[in-house]
Amino acid sequence: MNLIAKNLTYKPSEQYHLNEVSFNFKEGNLYTILGRTLSGKTTLLKTIAGLLTPDSGEIDFDGKNFLKVPVWERNVAMVYQQFINYPHLNVFENIAFPLKQRKIDPNIINEKVMNSLKSVGLVGYEKRKIQELSGGQQQRVSLARSLVKNAKILLLDEPLVNLDYKLREQLREEFKNLFSKGLADQTILIYSTTDPRETMELNGEVIVLDEGKVLQVGPAKEIFENPNSLKVAEISNDPPMNIIAVEIFENSIQFEGIKLKAPEHFSGLSQEGIKIGLRSSDIELSENGHEFEVELAEISGSETLLHLSRGSAKIIVSIEEVLNFKIHDKVKINFKIEKAYAFNSNGKLASSPFGGLNGQN
Repeated sequence: MNLIAKNLTYKPSEQYHLNEVSFNFKEGNLYTILGRTLSGKTTLLKTIAGLLTPDSGEIDFDGKNFLKVPVWERNVAMVYQQFINYPHLNVFENIAFPLKQRKIDPNIINEKVMNSLKSVGLVGYEKRKIQELSGGQQQRVSLARSLVKNAKILLLDEPLVNLDYKLREQLREEFKNLFSKGLADQTILIYSTTDPRETMELNGEVIVLDEGKVLQVGPAKEIFENPNSLKVAEISNDPPMNIIAVEIFENSIQFEGIKLKAPEHFSGLSQEGIKIGLRSSDIELSENGHEFEVELAEISGSETLLHLSRGSAKIIVSIEEVLNFKIHDKVKINFKIEKAYAFNSNGKLASSPFGGLNGQN
């Protein structure tokens, strides 16, 4: 069964929440919707769930006009950012709630709930009250309640965003294991996130969404290696990919008094309006490098993010160790220019170190 949308549009005010969004989600696959806050991710999931009605467009599921199917008949389960559980019920009762509403045989309910508890690693917690659980455990209860329904479409709306870093890492790994154990064989899984790393780790089909519009669709590896535009390059990297306006003369790249040898994959590029893109991990400190000034130094776990400037060029460098820098310190860096991307004057990908387009656009 496929979930197919054509030109979904939703514009409740002056701005589009969805702008002619189309997709084809196939049973047995994991899809990740990647986008910044207010990109339209939640709006899209709510539209699929029937909680919002688009202004125009179509959704077809299993040959039926999904927009005319009532919410309670859509066989859709949704896990939200918030831990939506019933505080007066214990874990077992929370998970069993949707089955009891359908008046299913108690023996079947018990079997389904226990299987669901096993899937999310909560066996032994059946009698605990929600208030006795950690944030991660509460989110697992929400997920288990969705799984127990055996819904054909499972929507997860940034389910880890309200957890601390350590819990996010732990649950993300558990989600990956859960999705790979056959859950997706009968289900369309749609997972929304603002986190590019989460997107790549889940490794499904990716839909990049921005201001309600689909920018690129493809496997996670393809989005990472060949972002089709400046916007996708920024959205699909954390920190956002460094974008630098340059001039290209013969075989050299020049900006702010820096001259670099152009990589081979830049051969044949137009010399007008080119911007290069480099990930923060593809720039390194070097005593023999080019001098920049520190604008900000952030320590994130075991990583240091240096915000640097030189004239109009502003970049971020990620260093996998904790270093102490002060504002206005001078540092020297080298660019791994062989890993640079090129974007043309229209912001479209012109050349990629992974072979994308090779200057033909």
